[in-house]
Amino acid sequence: MAVSHAIDWVLLDHAAEQPVHVGDVVSAEPGGMPIYKVMAVAGREVQLANERNAPVGALPLDRFRWRGSEH
Repeated sequence: MAVSHAIDWVLLDHAAEQPVHVGDVVSAEPGGMPIYKVMAVAGREVQLANERNAPVGALPLDRFRWRGSEH
């Protein structure tokens, strides 16, 4: 995940069948830190990496409110 890219933030739809996909970025606050990249999805748990693509482990998806897309 390149820090220099702009990210458009939208509220994460926790009721959706697939609220996030591999490659999405998530955060507790829009544009807030830390920002994590989704590396894998297992039900309602996500494997995450930090901005340096270093694995940080799995967390419940409900800890995040925002999903972003980089461009």
